Order: sequence, then structure tokens, then C-alpha cells
Amino acid sequence: MPFHFEKKPSLVAYVTSGDPDLATTRDIVFASIRGGASVIELGVPFSDPVADGPVIQRASERALKHGTSLDQVLKLAAEIREQSQSVGLIIFTYLNPILQMGLPKFCKIARMAGVDGVLVTDLPVEEAGPYLAEMRKNDLAPVFLAAPTSTDERLKRIAQASRGFVYAVSRTGVTGAQKQLPEDAQLLVRRLRKYTKLPIAVGFGISTPEQFSAVSGYADAAVVGSAIVATIERNPGKEAQSVAEFIKQLSAVSS
Repeated sequence: MPFHFEKKPSLVAYVTSGDPDLATTRDIVFASIRGGASVIELGVPFSDPVADGPVIQRASERALKHGTSLDQVLKLAAEIREQSQSVGLIIFTYLNPILQMGLPKFCKIARMAGVDGVLVTDLPVEEAGPYLAEMRKNDLAPVFLAAPTSTDERLKRIAQASRGFVYAVSRTGVTGAQKQLPEDAQLLVRRLRKYTKLPIAVGFGISTPEQFSAVSGYADAAVVGSAIVATIERNPGKEAQSVAEFIKQLSAVSS
């Protein structure tokens, strides 16, 4: 399995590639790995990020201003893989950039870059047949989002189609840091456990060491995205250093 969740909870760190620029993203990723991140999600900036809250939307806008593309994100992935063999690497994207590149070409380049998996936010599992076939052919792990509103039938399909781990969305709506994690997350993880032995990562809204630590009671990993992107936005010129400090605070509560 390409993802090693040894700590409880393990950290899945999301960054918007190209925010504020690709060289800084690379520094932030290496700082995150040094801080203890088990998996890095490289977000591909998109012009209409409907699943994302205002923090990641702004990051996407900044990254697109200097033309960050899927092609560049894949090159960045290859550079990260060259320096770090053990971290899990995921391309986090909307479907449109993949279709523009061409699905077979994308999967082939991703595999060659050393990417482990792909999460396509707006691709429902019910419509993922050709995508799953191409992913299998290139030994890439498809990661799907499971929401509290999903029916049991849908959760079963998501569990069966996923490889590596399942991403449990802790609430409905868009991404963004929350003051409290909803109880939906625990219930959703319990429901998913009926259908899969894969590790389960909980995401959407985790922003404090306390919330991060709480996830260890019921899931294998916690995804932290908006809180990292907000840290980057607040600390121009000191992005990597600030993210490293934030991640160390989170990792300190892992066992």
C-alpha cells in the first residue's frame, strides 16, 4: 500500500500548488514532510472550485494568476518524489484539467512522476468506470470522498472503488476550518467501517491540535487543508517556516 499511516492520527497535508508560487510550494511540502506529514495532497488550482471554501478559492486564484497548470503540478510531484521516497503523494484536482490533458496521458505521467493516488473532487463514483480502469492500468490509487449524506449503497461503492484509503468528509458543504468538528464524522467512519478495511482519513475543517488529536479516537488519519492554506496566506515571505511550526504543533499530539 502506498500510504503508511503509522501514527494515530497520521497527517494528510493539503497545499494549493503555485500559491504563492511553485518554488514556495515545494519548500512548504518539504517542511510538511519534515514536520511529520504522512501524505501530501498537491491541489491543482481550478477556476471554479465549487467544493472549496473561500480560503482555498483565494489560493486557487493566486496560483492561476501566474499560470499554474496540471502539467506543472505533475513536474512538482516528480521533484518531491525524487527527494522523498516514503511520503504518500496525491494529486487533488477537479475533473476538467484531467480531461483537457487526456485521461490516459494524465495517468501515465502521474505514474512516471511517482504519484501514488488521485482524488478527483467532482467525479462521482457512479460515473468513474473509464477513470478507474485507467488508474488500475497505471497502478494509481483512486481516492474518493464519502459524505455524511451518502446512502449505505453509495458508501459501499466508494469503499469498493477506493484504494489506499477512504476520505471521509466530516460535514456537508465546502471546505474550511471549523471551531468544532461535527459528530457526523464519527458516525460516517463507523458506517464506512462496515464496507472496508482500508484506512479512513477524516477531512474538511480540522484546524487545531485538539481537533487533530480527537480524530485518533475513531479514524486513521486527519486531512488538514484550509488551516495550512490560511497559514500560508497570513505569512508572506515566511510560508514554509510558518507551516512547519503549525504542523509540528499538530504532530505533537500524534502517538
